[in-house]
Amino acid sequence: MATTRDAPRADFNPEPAFQYTLPPNKDWKVGQPFNEDGPSALAAEWAKGYEGGWQTFETGNEKPADIYRLMISGIIPRPIAFVSSLSASGTPNLAPFSYFSMVCHNPPLVSVSFTHGPTRHKDSSINIRETKQFTVNIISEPWVEGANWCSTDAPYETEEWVGSGLTKAESTFVKPARVKESAFSMECELFSLQDISPPGSNTVTGTLVLGHVKAIHVRKDVWVNDGKGIGMVDPVKLRAISRMGGTTYGRVGEGFEIPRLSGMISRKTLQKSRRKSRHASVGSPT
Repeated sequence: MATTRDAPRADFNPEPAFQYTLPPNKDWKVGQPFNEDGPSALAAEWAKGYEGGWQTFETGNEKPADIYRLMISGIIPRPIAFVSSLSASGTPNLAPFSYFSMVCHNPPLVSVSFTHGPTRHKDSSINIRETKQFTVNIISEPWVEGANWCSTDAPYETEEWVGSGLTKAESTFVKPARVKESAFSMECELFSLQDISPPGSNTVTGTLVLGHVKAIHVRKDVWVNDGKGIGMVDPVKLRAISRMGGTTYGRVGEGFEIPRLSGMISRKTLQKSRRKSRHASVGSPT
């Protein structure tokens, strides 16, 4: 198994990677610290890293390109918005963006952020600003190379669909097409748009877009009708991929379930937990 960038690569394993396991600290109790005494061998091993201390970077003193490289390697895994849009003249555009997240479910909103160069804004950002519509398509393992090809830096109003090998599917409420190969697609209308500039500068270096999800298309073979509302998506069958640092993509591996606490936590429980934590911190490395 290749664990470093220079190690030889094994062939891709086409078998579904996802499986459920127990959580890493299955015997953890409320207030129990994660230190050299437990609650698991993994937690104890992790605590040894405190001895080396921290490397701190003041972002105002660093180059934006260096900050970019560090942040995308630490903020992982990142979901990818595969954005389909149309220019004002009707030219289709298709591009992946990993500055992407779910914002709200009532109303259903997603966020996509675009970074801009000194002389040019992202085509998707321009299109959404002008036409106020787009689709977001989740990328799955079987066709990731086609999606990655769409990250190429092409002239404005170049149609990336042609080189991607992917297929347009007609949307229901918006004009931009969905990606047929995507098993989970969202049709979006522009909810709000915020241009971003560094403090003290008028230069726009990024744009944050909030999209109002008007419709969600889920392929039936990844959809689970569990009898609760409108169901959910099976992560094993979706085979979604994520972005890591550099040119690395990640696949969904193992998952574990940790139930949420139900009801209000009593003040007595919190005080007891605080005493445990304070006692455990005595003599801990700083």
